[in-house]
Amino acid sequence: MVLNQASLKRDGVQDFVSLRATALVLAAYALFILGYFIATPEVTFEAWQGLFANLAMKVFTLAALVCMMIHTRIGLWQVLTDYIKCAKLRAILSFVLNLMAFAYVAVGLFVLWGV
Repeated sequence: MVLNQASLKRDGVQDFVSLRATALVLAAYALFILGYFIATPEVTFEAWQGLFANLAMKVFTLAALVCMMIHTRIGLWQVLTDYIKCAKLRAILSFVLNLMAFAYVAVGLFVLWGV
């Protein structure tokens, strides 16, 4: 059986792996932030700015933002196809919600790289 690797279609295995991979990155990011709050005696603006001034933290945050958007897109697709039967309404909701997810990442990028 020949598979077209250039196809833009997704399959269940790809969605499953993508959800698990993005969930791991998001969990690692959440645990890191939680550890930072626990390890830092007093979180001040200077400490917070110092944390996000580090290039590694910016890259990690960028990865978390992109993973959040991927995770959201797949989850929205699954929920909308399961619960919204009207194709037009599903398309409109999908467009609006995916646009919101993209906007969150875009605003996050402006805030992140503005530090």
